[in-house]
Amino acid sequence: MPDSSQQSNPVSLPLGKIVATQNALNSFKDNHVLILDLLRRHQSGDWGLVHEEGRAANNEAARLGGAIISSYEIELNGQIVWLITEADRSVTTLLLPDDY
Repeated sequence: MPDSSQQSNPVSLPLGKIVATQNALNSFKDNHVLILDLLRRHQSGDWGLVHEEGRAANNEAARLGGAIISSYEIELNGQIVWLITEADRSVTTLLLPDDY
């Protein structure tokens, strides 16, 4: 699994409207997660726990257009959150994998 510090290309991804599922919001609150920190990581091209193939796809999508997914661990027990930016950059959604 890649180290979340392994950023590929520096990017500045347009995020569009930011939305989140209720489950994600509850998890952030319960774990004192700063949503802005996750958004900054995603926006700057730190795709988190995404594997090499996914990072390459995200980097290409950031350059050429396409949906982008980041994955971050937000709890000591392993809770994962996804950030998904739509291909048209109109919306970025924060959600738990079970919400998908």
